[in-house]
Amino acid sequence: MPKLRLTTQRESIFNNEVISKFELFNSLFLTLPFYKIKDTGTLLPLFFKSCEEGIANGEKPAQIIEEFFAKYTSYTDPKDIVDLLFRFIQYIERQVVLFDAVEDASFTKLNTTDEQSTLAFILKKNADNKPMLSKIEKLIDELSLRLVLTAHPTQFYPGSVLAIITDLTKAIRDNDLTSMNSLLQQLGKTPFFNKKSPTPVDEALNLAWFLENTFYFAAANIQEEIDQNLDEYNLETKKILELGFWPGGDRDGNPNIHADTTLEVSKMLRQILFRCYYRDFRVIKRRITFRGVEENIAKLHDVLYLNAFDQTCELHDISDELRDNLNKIKETLLAEHEGLFVDLVNDLIRKIDLYGNYFASLDIRQDSRVLRSVHAYCRSNKPISSLYPTDYDKLSEAEKLALISFKEATVVYASEPDALTKDTIEVIKEIKGIQRRNGEKACHRFIISNCQQASDILQLIELFLWNGWSKESLTIDFVPLFETVNDLKGAAAIMDTLYSNPFYKAHLASRGNKQDIMLGYSDSTKDGGYLMANWSIFNGKTSLSAVSAKHNIQLAFFDGRGGPPARGGGKTHRFYASMGKEIANKNMQLTVQGQTISSQYGSVESAEFNIEQLINAGLTSGLKEKHNILLDPENKTLLDEMAEESYKAFVDLREHPLFVSYLEKLSPLKLLSQANISSRPVKRNGGGEMKLEDLRAISFVTAWSMLKQNVPGFYGMGTALKNQEKAGNWDKVLKVYQDSDYLKTIVDNCMMSMSKSDFTITAHLAADAAFGAFWTQLHNEFELAKEMLLKLSGQPTLMANYPVDKKSIATREKIILPLVLIQHFALEKLQHDQNEKDQHALEKLAVRTVFGIVNAGRNLA
Repeated sequence: MPKLRLTTQRESIFNNEVISKFELFNSLFLTLPFYKIKDTGTLLPLFFKSCEEGIANGEKPAQIIEEFFAKYTSYTDPKDIVDLLFRFIQYIERQVVLFDAVEDASFTKLNTTDEQSTLAFILKKNADNKPMLSKIEKLIDELSLRLVLTAHPTQFYPGSVLAIITDLTKAIRDNDLTSMNSLLQQLGKTPFFNKKSPTPVDEALNLAWFLENTFYFAAANIQEEIDQNLDEYNLETKKILELGFWPGGDRDGNPNIHADTTLEVSKMLRQILFRCYYRDFRVIKRRITFRGVEENIAKLHDVLYLNAFDQTCELHDISDELRDNLNKIKETLLAEHEGLFVDLVNDLIRKIDLYGNYFASLDIRQDSRVLRSVHAYCRSNKPISSLYPTDYDKLSEAEKLALISFKEATVVYASEPDALTKDTIEVIKEIKGIQRRNGEKACHRFIISNCQQASDILQLIELFLWNGWSKESLTIDFVPLFETVNDLKGAAAIMDTLYSNPFYKAHLASRGNKQDIMLGYSDSTKDGGYLMANWSIFNGKTSLSAVSAKHNIQLAFFDGRGGPPARGGGKTHRFYASMGKEIANKNMQLTVQGQTISSQYGSVESAEFNIEQLINAGLTSGLKEKHNILLDPENKTLLDEMAEESYKAFVDLREHPLFVSYLEKLSPLKLLSQANISSRPVKRNGGGEMKLEDLRAISFVTAWSMLKQNVPGFYGMGTALKNQEKAGNWDKVLKVYQDSDYLKTIVDNCMMSMSKSDFTITAHLAADAAFGAFWTQLHNEFELAKEMLLKLSGQPTLMANYPVDKKSIATREKIILPLVLIQHFALEKLQHDQNEKDQHALEKLAVRTVFGIVNAGRNLA
């Protein structure tokens, strides 16, 4: 009963604080006078009603929209119709922002941490249990969380809009109607999209907004709480949270990133950080006006101001200098001034301990195929050419490993390399300079995408030794990224080979015997479907944990998670809490990207809550260390069978002759490159024919979400469960579901993905001559998955266990229903011959709807 009361209370708060307020403020919003928005506020409610009724009646989007214009307007010219639809889009985009702000304003009322999983509760509970306190101290010493911000093209709010959302959220929280009115008008006049594609530096600047405005404060607040809790029980404290950054360093498939980009972003991160430090220091300077600190205050002012604002100053790691001066001020305050304002000094010291001179570690990432090509280029030049046979690339893996010698050399390049090779060589050299200026942690990881063999890692090490680095000072961590289902199967064998290599073993020892391994959820889902991807990663983690333990290596999994469940998103903290003792889980690392950043870390309050949830998940998982029942032979066999059945269903779908053309013609897939939201191309083969293997996982998942079908997030689940039921194994499936938190998390996230699907919108396709049978196949699997998942979970409806999340999703889906229909209307018109001007207008119309649909979904792409 208590759990039921909590749910009812949250629903009541959501209805009063979110739904009611949104409806009230939205009515105000619709009356605001915007540029070229005559009558739009009056017509939009009618358009919403027409869309809902039309879908309920099974009408096509074009039919719904044309009937609306005939009934409620005098527009007949296609240009006027498209113009009004654009104005509707402008309004709806901003309605999404308004709902975001209203929901975020009630965040603290809606979200409460489970007190029993917090460090404070755990310490208090075990205050008199010295062995347990010792265990907690050891866990804290081992525990870490690294959040890595990535510039994937799913973050559609520019910095100007993010700032408005922040201010609007505060105005709503404070019931400041005057400010709300002004901010809504500002919102109406502020552009939501770029006229041209952003550069990698632009992307870095956009994401740096979150570093400066949320993470800078939230991480320090959490660390302060950890310090206080541990200090109360005389336990050693430790820095738990780290930040990572990919914009400017992730060059995998992005030809627009070069070594100078990486350098510029590293300098930008440093400068923004020092502006944050300087902002805090000004408060200290204003308050601490006592005798005995003048010299240290003056030194700090000069060095902070110089590093924050002088673009020409010589850069080097000055974190020790800052700490030294602040500690001297602290000593004086404690000795001579009763510790007055010492909390301000402690706060800045804590932030310097957290962020050093770099703010967030800049990761470098490149595809193994590119790195192999660079290795081949270096081998063709002296003196390296004498070390390898000309047919090296044709040798077996064992033969290659026998030849890799790790000799330091200075390569004499006889010819100009291609652009990718040149960039790789230059960035390897530049990392050393970044470490010198910003500190080692500023840039210390090189991630190898599509890692398929041990030589991919070892050859990269040689590239470092041939381009300015020595064995003794190789302050780099080499991180393999295993992405596809097959790569995950072979990952443990690759790492066993690496751990056994004498040079690599010595290198790991110099790095504290710690190894980071990245696992990709997006490509594994695109490759094998939802269930197989999750099960492959689970098995991969189990085997990688075992082989790392065998070699006494401390393993950290770096999870490449996207926003939606189809790319590893969903209830992330529950995923980490569900790990058993067989999976290394004390060092949590994950990518945070796109709408997940603004929805989960867009304010200090939400950032603190979500970071705390992840840390608490690590604590509870580390202290319990329960056996994961999915590893029991009978349960593992059952999941193996289900994953294979799901995989077969998904692969059969992928190999359907209409699979790619369905996405091309009925979704805005081909138009995503016009959205000007990313410096990274939509697909890998440039202007070539659309091929599934070249299509980026983000574009793939986004296309399905635009159709409101979310196929990558559920397809195959229904078939797998139904087959088990037919085989008489249902009781076994039910028991393993009830006993396994990990399987529950997979099911819950799948249901979340399905809750953002609506096949009624495309129901008219059932009668389509070309795609009718294909649509029916998709719909049948959706209905089967829904039936079987509800039966398995015992819930009456999808997400019934999460009524507030369910209602939030339903409200957002209702807001953007007209956008979905406008998009389908435009795409349908584009199927017919159009003159160049009309075609351009319709393409632009379809592309513009993508922004609001993804923003409303918060984790759709």
